[in-house]
Amino acid sequence: MKIFLSILLILTSLFSSDIKPEKEIEVSGSVMDMKIYNDFLYIGTDTGTLEVYDIKKDTFTDKIKLKNIHDFMGDVIPPKVYSVDVLDNKKLLLAQGENGSREVYIHENNQTVKVIDKDAKLTIQKAKFIDKNLLFLGLLSNEIVLFDIKNKKQLYIKQLSQSKFSDFALNEDKTKAVISCESGINYLVQVKDAKVIKELKGGNKDNVFKIAFKNGKISAAGQDRLGVVYDEKSGNITNSYNSTFLIYATRLDDEATRAAFSFGTDNEIAIFNLTTNVKTDNLKGQKSTLNSILFYNNNTLFSGSDDKYIMKWKLK
Repeated sequence: MKIFLSILLILTSLFSSDIKPEKEIEVSGSVMDMKIYNDFLYIGTDTGTLEVYDIKKDTFTDKIKLKNIHDFMGDVIPPKVYSVDVLDNKKLLLAQGENGSREVYIHENNQTVKVIDKDAKLTIQKAKFIDKNLLFLGLLSNEIVLFDIKNKKQLYIKQLSQSKFSDFALNEDKTKAVISCESGINYLVQVKDAKVIKELKGGNKDNVFKIAFKNGKISAAGQDRLGVVYDEKSGNITNSYNSTFLIYATRLDDEATRAAFSFGTDNEIAIFNLTTNVKTDNLKGQKSTLNSILFYNNNTLFSGSDDKYIMKWKLK
């Protein structure tokens, strides 16, 4: 099977085109997370910043800087911003807190307010808006939390398995989430009550680093060098791609007709047509290990990695 997949990958690569970055965008520190919202790119860095880039005007418009913290050794450092999100005028920052804790901030009207502090003792790995009143949280312990912002209250907390949490992705109307973990099993849940709808499994046998959820499709980026695509309704695997190296990132376009995966040892991005199963594009030029891939429109992507350079790509 491995030999067959390798041959298939070589054959599909013959149809793909190599693409260099159209633009290189430099931020203040290593990229931790990115979000596109209303033609703006929001970037969280490991130097305590959320930086806002106007895609159409090709310029930075804002930078939110969090206060320095103390690490375990008592040294003063900038907090890493692990996760970012945007809803209307609200900007969400999940950041490193004092002595290794995690804290959540909301920035609005030029004010940054802490909504979850270190006293909550939640090892939050990812946080996203559900609406203006609710946050969806993924914890290191593979627990998910629905959090009431106004009342600073957990509406539920549910552990999905004993495996370590890796990532989650929400569907378009934020009624469902897919949670990935180190077991390779992905859990499709209802956001309102944490009910598990189904388990998506059979593809990855190890840690799923990143997960994407668009238009009824779910793509999974695996430590076992497999990029897997599932159908939400049936739970079946529709596509599977074998890389020569760990796959750290993935993304689906809005129609879920194409999937992007980090691919190979040179930090490339492979674009696959999910209908024909053909690799159509090979994006070369990322400097470090990929952690974020975003489709801006049908032919424009942005990618971030473990350095301060974001790449803008134009597909042919």
